[in-house]
Amino acid sequence: MNPNLIFVPVIAIVLLTFAVGILMLKFKFKAVEEDGLNPKHFLLNKGAKLPDYLAKATNHYANLFEAPVLFYVVCLTIYAVNKTDNSYLVLAWLYAGLRYAHAFIHMTYNGLKHRMLVFLAGMAILAALWTRLAIQLIAF
Repeated sequence: MNPNLIFVPVIAIVLLTFAVGILMLKFKFKAVEEDGLNPKHFLLNKGAKLPDYLAKATNHYANLFEAPVLFYVVCLTIYAVNKTDNSYLVLAWLYAGLRYAHAFIHMTYNGLKHRMLVFLAGMAILAALWTRLAIQLIAF
């Protein structure tokens, strides 16, 4: 097994982060040009009500720097201790897929129940990754 494969789902989430960041930037320009948002709002990011589409993009972009950081760390650790295997790859791809699903839900119809279920499933996968790694490291 090629241990570098653990980085492919990591790269997928990094690409998602860039895509949401670019979309957020596009929405910022749209909010200024079409919705009259004062560009000075972005000096401190306060003092104005953002259009919903921009608020969703901004919140989701920030979210991609929260729990996914634990995913990056676990994948780097799996690689560093040479534990990459099919089980880790399946879990990593499940997590990445759930992050994409979460982004789709959040950035489109924003159904809270669906978004919460997908988020919780992702957190369960993340917990499984960490639990399995912890057991392997302790039993080492």
